[in-house]
Amino acid sequence: MKRLLTFLLLIFVVLLSACNSLNISTKQPTNPDNSAQSQLQIVTLDENIKIAAGETLYVPVYSHIYYEDQEKVLNLAATLSLRNTDFINPIIITSVQYYDSSGKLIKQYLEQPIQLSAMASTDFVVRRNDTSGGVGANFIVEWVAEKEVSEPVIEAVMIGAESTQGISFVSSGRVINNQKNSKLSPAKESS
Repeated sequence: MKRLLTFLLLIFVVLLSACNSLNISTKQPTNPDNSAQSQLQIVTLDENIKIAAGETLYVPVYSHIYYEDQEKVLNLAATLSLRNTDFINPIIITSVQYYDSSGKLIKQYLEQPIQLSAMASTDFVVRRNDTSGGVGANFIVEWVAEKEVSEPVIEAVMIGAESTQGISFVSSGRVINNQKNSKLSPAKESS
């Protein structure tokens, strides 16, 4: 039974990889780098906004992994998934930044804060051929809310396949800073 499940998962990964290499997509994004972002509402934050909840999260991401030794590498596509788990209230994503293994900022994914409606989700993709992040890449994600909300689920899904080998795994975000019952800081106003 275990072998059958493994075999079916491997076939799924290979088919998914084949679809990606043929550029088959079920959605027609207006911006290929941030397809889900184009459907979200941009918001303007001012210094008078009262923050009831908010966090900064560190999300480990792997643009490639080694197998057998450090000379054999499998490149991975990474999808950062942001999911508002609150049934009633929106959250505001203020920043999504991608850093490489040495801590250098590679890409700022948001030019302006976006609102993620109740129970909505969005994603950001690092393509399989983009290995600029390295093995120790990460996302820093910041979000705030004007009301108490249930914490969002923020995680990265990595997937890669070559010939008959495939791998996929999930990396959860870890809170590195909390914001509660405060006003928006001046640093956040300019981002």
